[in-house]
Amino acid sequence: MTGNMKIDNSSDEIEIILEHGNERDIERPEAITGDSPVAETLRRLATRAMGLTGADIERIVREARLKARREKRRLTYADVEAGIRGHRPPVPYDVLWRFAIHESGHAVVHHALRLGSIKGLTIDAKDGGHNAVTFATNAPDTEAWYERLLAMLMAGRAAELIVLRTVSAGSGGAEQSDLARATRIAVDMEQALGFGGRHPLLYLEHKNPTTILSRDAELAERVHRRLEFAQARATDVIIENRRDFDRLVRALFDAQALDGQAVMDILVAAS
Repeated sequence: MTGNMKIDNSSDEIEIILEHGNERDIERPEAITGDSPVAETLRRLATRAMGLTGADIERIVREARLKARREKRRLTYADVEAGIRGHRPPVPYDVLWRFAIHESGHAVVHHALRLGSIKGLTIDAKDGGHNAVTFATNAPDTEAWYERLLAMLMAGRAAELIVLRTVSAGSGGAEQSDLARATRIAVDMEQALGFGGRHPLLYLEHKNPTTILSRDAELAERVHRRLEFAQARATDVIIENRRDFDRLVRALFDAQALDGQAVMDILVAAS
């Protein structure tokens, strides 16, 4: 559960890899919704593949192709999906449940605070849960916007506290974790973006937040207060949208991966 948030174009990547392997005659899937069956399937595969690299996807497609050839049949999208899921280690029930709570918290706050669109959620990634989101390009570059962004980053941790009364280390522990990103943004707000509580007109460049925060206790306190406020705001948003949140947690736990449309169907249904 690394809390990664990014624009994920895995569907394009999977399609390119398949075409590069001369698999244009791959067996066409049947559509579940009214959408194009191929587009629908690629979205599902992209959601399943969140957290994988291009090299991972290439290897999975190559192995699926070899398996199909050994069985003397055409490659199917189901082969690729099975390959993606087959690379996941088994995860205990309670850990998957925590992943679903964490990622649903991010999604609910991202949607409620109108930060952008949601491309997909998964708790089936090789290193835990992932979410793929976009951010509105026309948003005002204000302190209030950055505070909303911080709330979204802290929402996974807030969701765990609401439901489970405990937090996992999944929010931190890595350079791209929720806490690492939130800390960097909060430091920028204090030091470089003109929103600081002390000397807001100064631009103070920093390359390593750990170093500067370790040396400046007052700055560390201001940054920590911003993170506390963001977590409290995320908590309020999730509680205000508790019914949608609970529905999303259950749906994500059951499916283990939801594309953006499936997520929005849940979040918009009760609005």
